[in-house]
Amino acid sequence: MPSDAFSKGWEPTANSYMVIKAPGMETLKVPLSSKHAVIDGVSVWEVVVLHLMKETKRLSGFQLSWKAESPTSQTRAVDPSYALGYETMFSDGYPFLLVSQGSLDALNEILEEPLLINRFRPNIVVDGCNPFSEDLWKVIKINKLTFHGVKLCARCKVPTISQEDAIAGPEPTETLMKFRSDEILRPNSKKQGKVFFGQNLVCKESLSAAGGGALVKVGDPVYILQEVSSCAEAPA
Repeated sequence: MPSDAFSKGWEPTANSYMVIKAPGMETLKVPLSSKHAVIDGVSVWEVVVLHLMKETKRLSGFQLSWKAESPTSQTRAVDPSYALGYETMFSDGYPFLLVSQGSLDALNEILEEPLLINRFRPNIVVDGCNPFSEDLWKVIKINKLTFHGVKLCARCKVPTISQEDAIAGPEPTETLMKFRSDEILRPNSKKQGKVFFGQNLVCKESLSAAGGGALVKVGDPVYILQEVSSCAEAPA
């Protein structure tokens, strides 16, 4: 920071920078006089929030900063019929989506063009289990945190859209419909034309201070504490 940056009444000039250094990392020069502007509001389902885009010099990218009128406007409740009292933010319906690598591998064996896991946008990916084992997981534990599987993830059109070129196609929904539809997995339930891939989760500790600052990291073992016997018994 400039030596006079903390003086009363000081204003940054075009040549004012904050220099950030860390061992083994590129030095950053952040211009203190850069302009900030509120961009258009973003609608996430029926919730509208404001965000601020801040230009940064590294990688000529942008940093998304949160701006909201109150803490309560930063979150929205998940469907109470599946997980009463839980909240989420920018994620789709629930704060966590778990998919196994085995499930993706099984799907890719059928698809003409294999997909990467990011097409399904999970934030927890597990390995070392049978394909679609996660369908049955009702309670699991990761790094002392307890997660509840609250419903099978019914997939919308988003996985059919390539992140590379934004072009939509019939896959993977067309193939999933052949062996992952509600008609096949839940034959005794009302047919709604859904296809399932992954399990929506909530974290028990997020309801209390116990979840504050807790981490789940790559390589953590996953312990299955409770399962249902079939997809027909799993909430969806």
